[in-house]
Amino acid sequence: MKVTNANGSQRIALGIEYDGTAFHGWQSQPHGQTVQDVVEQALSQVAGQAIRVHCAGRTDSGVHALNQVVHFDCPVARPPHAWVRGGNAHLPPTVCVRWAQPVADDFHARFDARSRHYCYLLHNHPVRPALLHGRVGWHHRPLSLEHMQTAARMLLGEHDFSAFRAAECQAKSAVKIMHQADIRQHEELIIFEFRANAFLQHMVRNLVGALVAIGNGRAPVTSIAELLASRDRCQAAPTFSAAGLYLVGVDYAAHWNIPPAARIMPALFTI
Repeated sequence: MKVTNANGSQRIALGIEYDGTAFHGWQSQPHGQTVQDVVEQALSQVAGQAIRVHCAGRTDSGVHALNQVVHFDCPVARPPHAWVRGGNAHLPPTVCVRWAQPVADDFHARFDARSRHYCYLLHNHPVRPALLHGRVGWHHRPLSLEHMQTAARMLLGEHDFSAFRAAECQAKSAVKIMHQADIRQHEELIIFEFRANAFLQHMVRNLVGALVAIGNGRAPVTSIAELLASRDRCQAAPTFSAAGLYLVGVDYAAHWNIPPAARIMPALFTI
């Protein structure tokens, strides 16, 4: 593997974990209160010069990540553990670098991604959660797991997901391929898992909103297929809270040697 660019710089890939509660999303903003801003500031301290990172998938305000993959170029040689330990020494406690490794100079965290995994955690209980505030969504009415599971299977395959995209979404095409749409329950926690080649802005949160409407009886199971066919966002349920949404990981071809999400997923996600 070639890990040094023609100009002498080295391309590095990192796995970033973060609690997005206090951040205004991933993408850098003038006010500096984004995950990208604090990551770049920390890495710049390690490198001794400005570092610009490129991520696999931009997350919105309040959304979390277990394995956000980024890459950057740096002309200063540092061992992988320096990016991990040094980066974490300059990051706030709600953000950390989980791993670092040199990659080929043609690797791109976003464009080489084959699929992305998202998970939504929903606390289904009459009383709102306190200890899990900001880390789970909440719905107070009982939900039919069976009805939601049946509806979720209709999402599999290639579809136009226009009915589930944000009005400000800038994606060129709303056609995506859904590889996984599973729903399971562990006591009061309902776990929605989605894997697709790519996602539209607010797509997962809008899908969860539609599935919850089915689960609580406000919409029939067939409404998912009807919404897909309509391509009309106005007909779908409101966007669900960002609090329970996690970017679990990103899949790449094996030759890139990027650690899969399963290696760093906490026990909560392996129930």
